[in-house]
Formats: sequence, structure tokens, C-alpha cells
Amino acid sequence: MMLEILSPEQKLFSGEVESVTLPGTLGEFTVLKRHAPLISSLNQGEIKYRLKNGEEQRVAIRNGFVEVLKNHVSVCIEEV
Repeated sequence: MMLEILSPEQKLFSGEVESVTLPGTLGEFTVLKRHAPLISSLNQGEIKYRLKNGEEQRVAIRNGFVEVLKNHVSVCIEEV
């Protein structure tokens, strides 16, 4: 699935991932391929995503929101 992480200043990441874990307002949740469509606000915490090669990356955030639609995850954040 395709993941894009954007801040007001720059594009932090754009590429194919296996999974992404996000700090949702109601608790942490993980998005996998073929996830149901959703929009959620995000709290302070870390976005963790696993690349196709198995490597895990992390981005610390203050807040933001995410949209999941048709194997495309778009995250707009305010960086810490």
C-alpha cells in the first residue's frame, strides 16, 4: 500500500509500505493492505511504518489527521 506523510513544510515520506501504525485520538491503530476507508484525527505520538524490506521507520508528531482510501494512506501532521 502507498503511504504519504506530509507536514506544512515538506513531504516526509512517500512510498510503498507493509503496514502503518498511528496514534489515533481514541487509541493507537494499525492499517494494513485492503483496510476499510477511514478518516481519523491523530494525537501526539509516533507514526510507525514498516517498509517492504521489513525495516521499521518512525516519525514523532504533535497532531494531525489520516485518510485511508483504496490502499492509499495520506497523513497530514505537525512535526514534533
